Amino acid sequence: MEFFHLKKDIPFMSYGKLTTAISLVTFLLAVFFLLTRGLNLSIEFTGGTVLEVRYSQSVDLDKVRQQVESLNLGGQHKEVQVLPLGSTRDVLIRLPNVKGSNSAQLSDQVMAELKKTDAQVQRRSVEFVGPSVGDELLTHGLTALLIVVLGIVIYLAIRFEWRFALSAVIANMHDVVIILGFFAFFHWEFSLTVLAAVLAVLGYSVNESVVVFDRIRENFRKGGMRGRSVPEIIDNAITSTMSRTIITHGSTEMMVLSMLFFGGPSLHYFAMALTIGIVFGIYSSVLVASPLLLLFGVSRENMIKPVKVKDEAVV
Repeated sequence: MEFFHLKKDIPFMSYGKLTTAISLVTFLLAVFFLLTRGLNLSIEFTGGTVLEVRYSQSVDLDKVRQQVESLNLGGQHKEVQVLPLGSTRDVLIRLPNVKGSNSAQLSDQVMAELKKTDAQVQRRSVEFVGPSVGDELLTHGLTALLIVVLGIVIYLAIRFEWRFALSAVIANMHDVVIILGFFAFFHWEFSLTVLAAVLAVLGYSVNESVVVFDRIRENFRKGGMRGRSVPEIIDNAITSTMSRTIITHGSTEMMVLSMLFFGGPSLHYFAMALTIGIVFGIYSSVLVASPLLLLFGVSRENMIKPVKVKDEAVV
């Protein structure tokens, strides 16, 4: 199915140097913000207090969140988390570590504030998540990210010629660093759900790169493309897959944007990471990975193995 069909190829590769330069600048800026500002790690990574409460009737999470935030327990750049817990009456509250206060004191402050609107609210449990647990989660998360990256590298190395594989890996790493750069620059909270979004973006970006590279490889092997230059072959491949890209990425982006605007605070940063990742995933697959192929010197000879002529036996 095609959304539209273009008869003339768009000369993407004529802008290859410009788009590569823009990508390099944004990549370096993202690395700079990561090194200077760092990630605003959530309570899951840094440790804190987890409080479970039950109301006598259904409760509005936004109002509960406003009450807890009014206590200013989060401090600078640290946010409290108020999440549903199975039903509309049960609420999970995560509080960051506060100097001079232990978990019992923090939970007492929160309960005193919550009882102002509902005297029957009950404290079901209080747990303290130590920094060591947070460090373990962070280590496991980074390990998962590394395993995914290695899996992608192995897959691309088997599926494509090394120039394609290297271009796709660089483009995908570009997407990940850009997402992290956004979170570092705006000091958005980086949680386990955001890490899950980053892993999802990696797979999504790889899928787009594989589709474009498959068409490029197919074009190199087509007899009708023999008279065309390498940039023209790549332009034709990108143009012919544009309809598919708009349909798949457009529908996915609409779903992600609905989560971003209507999913509430618990899904906000997850959806934000996906939104950024999908946009830059399209950009990198078309305007980063493909120009890198030219930089690495891809040619028709790389795609077509020379035919070996067998020597005939002399009688």
